[in-house]
Amino acid sequence: MHIEYRSFYSSHLNREMPFKIYGHTGKPMLVFPSSGGSFHEYEDFNMIDVIWPFIENGEITVYAASSVDSESWLNHGLHPHDMAVIHNNYDRYIIDELLPLIKYHSNWQGGLIATGCSMGAFHALNFYLQHPDAFDTAIALSGIYDARFFTGGYMDAEVYLNSPVDYLKELKDEWYLNHYHKNNLIVCAGQGRWEEDTLRDTRLLDTIFAEKDLPAWFDYWGYDVDHDWTGWREQMPYFLGKLKESGII
Repeated sequence: MHIEYRSFYSSHLNREMPFKIYGHTGKPMLVFPSSGGSFHEYEDFNMIDVIWPFIENGEITVYAASSVDSESWLNHGLHPHDMAVIHNNYDRYIIDELLPLIKYHSNWQGGLIATGCSMGAFHALNFYLQHPDAFDTAIALSGIYDARFFTGGYMDAEVYLNSPVDYLKELKDEWYLNHYHKNNLIVCAGQGRWEEDTLRDTRLLDTIFAEKDLPAWFDYWGYDVDHDWTGWREQMPYFLGKLKESGII
């Protein structure tokens, strides 16, 4: 398997932002790390190992990104408004800086896959909904989708625009809705230990998608599936297999 370490200076974040690449060809898949995780977390927790057949067969190339969550949504010494502002800078880094590099590196001009576990699932879903022209597929595993979870209940315009269960419910813009109808979304949660909050948000999001008649696959795994890498290592190759069966990868 081809593995490559890369880093470049982000003008939006004013720092070096490292990332890793796994694979040589196929649909690019951008991985967002979990809470406090790094760009090498996906490899460290053997997620690359369990999806390596898709990488080796040239169906996907994995790009594992860094995050700034410890300075934004997880920085409890910061005012919630400023948490959202820092996240918005991260959004610009991903869309304006990292994605063009990925498309150039992979020679890929179509939509990407966004994915992540836990906090990474929040990012995967949020980027998929905010930028459905950039990400035409998302796999969100055990995520929180109400930004008030991070802000202690605080809400203003900046937080609202990063809270999927809020902005999606009110969304009427046909440009976004038309993209969602064409795109592919998988949202999954277990029903075991430490999944109470993610299960609540997944069910709420499921209801909103149904009310708006938007296509998405909401999958609920068993009471033995905890908020943990053990479950995610089973889920990720399963869902990639379904995408392969559908001809998406």
